[in-house]
Amino acid sequence: MSGHSKWHSIKYKKAAVDAKRGNIFTKHAKLIAVAARGGGDPNDNASLRLAIDNAKADNMPNNNIERAIKKGTGEDKEGSQIEELFYEGYGPEGVAIYVHALTDNKNRTAAEVRHIFSKNGGNMGGAGCVAFLFEHKGVLYFENIADRKEALEIAAIEAGAEDLEGDEESMELITSFADFNKVRKELTQAGFQPQEASTEFRAKDKITIDNQETVDKIMKLIEILEEDDDVNEVYTNFEPGEGVTL
Repeated sequence: MSGHSKWHSIKYKKAAVDAKRGNIFTKHAKLIAVAARGGGDPNDNASLRLAIDNAKADNMPNNNIERAIKKGTGEDKEGSQIEELFYEGYGPEGVAIYVHALTDNKNRTAAEVRHIFSKNGGNMGGAGCVAFLFEHKGVLYFENIADRKEALEIAAIEAGAEDLEGDEESMELITSFADFNKVRKELTQAGFQPQEASTEFRAKDKITIDNQETVDKIMKLIEILEEDDDVNEVYTNFEPGEGVTL
């Protein structure tokens, strides 16, 4: 499903809830710390540059960002190091669930994620059980493009975007993971600044679920996983059928 779809609305709602709960800065700090392991200079570390830009878009204070960078590089030795982990499993009707977590205690997080799966109609599996169903992609989302839609489409194709979907007001561009920073940079230089930019795991093929009750169960599992403080993102390979609401 594309960024201008129901999924995008859910993601936006989730971010708003995180911000209200005060969790958004914590999640940004974890992402920055993990990215900073590849080097503390954002000019030489594209992953860190993206993490910082997204944090600033949510008004994260500079001193918080600097502390997170120092923690990631090891300059700040206080506290536990953040680990990036993936958990895999199945939801109702066997849909694939791929969980990205950032944690300072992998035993705690693994136990909690397993508990959430088992209590909400799912089953946590072993490493590799669903990872092969997903591809790491870059995603750029643009809004209020009505008067520049055609120009953006041309620029996106020339920059190397793999796919683009949208309507008269918004557009989502998909890139390969390897080309994400190149495409983002070229579009920004061309005057197209995305409202959101991220790397995500996208399902290679979607499973359509037409039963409202089943969709409700799947969404409940996803939402409870996302509420966990150590969970950063949850990906799935299902999409709702016609007439089914999320």
